Amino acid sequence: MKTPLLPLNAIICPQGRIPLQIFEPRYLDMVSDCLKHDRGFVAVLLRDEGSRDSLPSSFYKTGTLVKMVDFGKSAQEGVINITVEGLSKVQVSDIEQQDDGLWLATINKLSAEKYTDLPKEFDDLKVVLQALVEHPFVKDLNMDIDFHDSRQIAWRLTELLPLGNHQKQSLYEMPDSLSKLATISKQISEMVG
Repeated sequence: MKTPLLPLNAIICPQGRIPLQIFEPRYLDMVSDCLKHDRGFVAVLLRDEGSRDSLPSSFYKTGTLVKMVDFGKSAQEGVINITVEGLSKVQVSDIEQQDDGLWLATINKLSAEKYTDLPKEFDDLKVVLQALVEHPFVKDLNMDIDFHDSRQIAWRLTELLPLGNHQKQSLYEMPDSLSKLATISKQISEMVG
């Protein structure tokens, strides 16, 4: 059975959370179906910020299988608010589009990154993340972050830093957290330098 895809202008990594406002009929139906059958969907990052071309080439093929962890009605009619949590990194293939515009794909779970204690050389990145998670928007997500886990530091910074979609996706696709952290450290230096 194929899994629904939700192209987004934000990236979500494993163990991350993101609030979403759902209002398009195809995605309202998707959320209803996922809730009814207790299954998730795949969040995929759009290639160009703001672009929602109706082509499979408009989003990346490595995404995150997510589950809904919070659900509520919005003050606006026809809009629901959900919060999703990342479960695992997946590759999507055999992409097809339903008549209503919903994308479906076969998913292949990718190997989980290995846990690595955060090396001392990246302590400054831990401090950056600790400052970012104090923001009310991030605090409201109630994420349980292990600040000794290099994967979680890399994933949360990939999600939260003001980087372009291509940079975020490149980081996400790196196979290990230490490579991600080294790249993030360099990118932060370039931002402030």
